[in-house]
Amino acid sequence: MKNYIVISSLIASVSIVVAAFFIGSSYKKKYQSNTIAVKGLGTKDFVADFIVWKADFSKKSLDLKQAYAELESDRQTITEYLISKGFTEKEMVFSAVDISKQYDYKYTANESQKFFTGYELNQTITIESKDVLKVEDLSRQITELINNGVELYSRSPLYYYTKLSDLKIKMISDATKDAKRRAEEIALSTGCKLKNVKSANQGVFQITAQNSSEDDYSWGGAFNVTSKYKTANITVRLVYEVE
Repeated sequence: MKNYIVISSLIASVSIVVAAFFIGSSYKKKYQSNTIAVKGLGTKDFVADFIVWKADFSKKSLDLKQAYAELESDRQTITEYLISKGFTEKEMVFSAVDISKQYDYKYTANESQKFFTGYELNQTITIESKDVLKVEDLSRQITELINNGVELYSRSPLYYYTKLSDLKIKMISDATKDAKRRAEEIALSTGCKLKNVKSANQGVFQITAQNSSEDDYSWGGAFNVTSKYKTANITVRLVYEVE
């Protein structure tokens, strides 16, 4: 009888150990990660192929008609100058004239007085072109008009790229390949085998000036237009099932 009790207790103990083993294995299998998550980077240096240049000019006079006449004269001078530089009138876009009244103020101990000093008329000339070098030269030489009495203020050119959609597709492909290579390296070093892609997500698309700092990047995506030489970056996050 005593031996029977000992044997029964031993069997019960073994059963508990075996049950615990299977429960632990099931829990581990259920909650352990069977995936590998990686990020791939696609990057490309490129040169802008489209440029936008603007310049502002203005006139001021106590007489509105006189101000209009002087502004029209400046507009004609600017047009003739641009034609001499090889531009056509179709390439020139003049904005509507902006009119504002100007005042001066005189302050005394007891009151302030406002004096009308004239009408100021402002207008903007815009040129958009695929001939980047030609417009760049213009933006540097336009100050020649000052010698002709035109108060013209040239803005810095803005640079764009017209094949951005094609570039982005190519970069996504490169980033995906990069992510896959990283996943394969991780799987090889850990003794796993890659299976299907469980999920894929595109990161933020960034365009910055070449050799720029990390400060130029943005969580919402940077889009640099002030530099002719640019760098585009995009990330892709892949999650692979492994066995």
